Amino acid sequence: MITAYCSDCKPLVLADLSSITQLPDNAVWIDMVDPSREEEANIERLLGLEVPTREDMKDIEPSSRLYVEDGSVFLTASLLWKADTNLPTLTDVAFILTSHRLVTIRYAQPKSFALFIAALQRIPQERRTGVALLAKLLETIVDRTAEVLEQTVASIDILSVHVFGDRVKKIRRPSNYLEEKLKDIAGYHRTVSKVRDSLSSLSRLLTFLHTIPAMQQDHETKELCRNVSRDVQSLSEHASFVAGNITFLLDASLGLINIEQNAIIKIFSIASVVFLPPTLVASVYGMNFEFMPELHVAYGYPASLLLMVVSAVVPFFFFRWKGWL
Repeated sequence: MITAYCSDCKPLVLADLSSITQLPDNAVWIDMVDPSREEEANIERLLGLEVPTREDMKDIEPSSRLYVEDGSVFLTASLLWKADTNLPTLTDVAFILTSHRLVTIRYAQPKSFALFIAALQRIPQERRTGVALLAKLLETIVDRTAEVLEQTVASIDILSVHVFGDRVKKIRRPSNYLEEKLKDIAGYHRTVSKVRDSLSSLSRLLTFLHTIPAMQQDHETKELCRNVSRDVQSLSEHASFVAGNITFLLDASLGLINIEQNAIIKIFSIASVVFLPPTLVASVYGMNFEFMPELHVAYGYPASLLLMVVSAVVPFFFFRWKGWL
């Protein structure tokens, strides 16, 4: 679907491009969502430029993602998508500045675009130019990324309490409780990793955007991009800090799992040591030799039972005295 947003913010859905000979002069933003090859060809005819295909947007070389051709600026960034699900991912979005228009090509629907469309009315009409809309759109994208990062940090704080336990409430946890939390840690690690990749892509884009003439001539937009760049830098540093916390939480969870497993092995080891002397006594008196004086003593049976109890109790209290229990 292709939608043209005019300077009066009225969306115009371009359904049959083959019958259009010229785009409206007040169309300042053309949003291409999952366009077909036919739609791409019609847009190229109307704009007089070659738009990048989906395969072109996957290139990771800076020369393929950030360049100027025939007076038009081509920018490609990797944006966070499906951040509210268990499987966040990145989607490549192309931004094209041509004449006074902004053209976006995307094959997904990040939430930041919906937020930007909803706030389009609040942008003054005299500021609804291609480069100004691009700066505002990038600001919305960075704000949305910051929101995702804040939500992830809040969830990690709650997860940290669950992993280390509440000191006030002594709640017995299932045996596989920490193993299940490892899945949550892996999910948050994926989200933060995608956030860092997206911020890195946006940082390169903003650095390149500062060098184009249209940005240099618009002081207000240039200042906005500078602020957005600072936000990206701050978020990148914060994301690195959060990634370090996740690594610590992962190491701590694995350490606690090892401690629990060692405690179980410790119990079995102590139990085997405690019951070894009674087993030895029972084994001795279970032998069928003919000459065993104790077999003919009246109090031999209760004495052997008492000996087995004492041989089990003495090691138990010895371990308690040593602090091993």
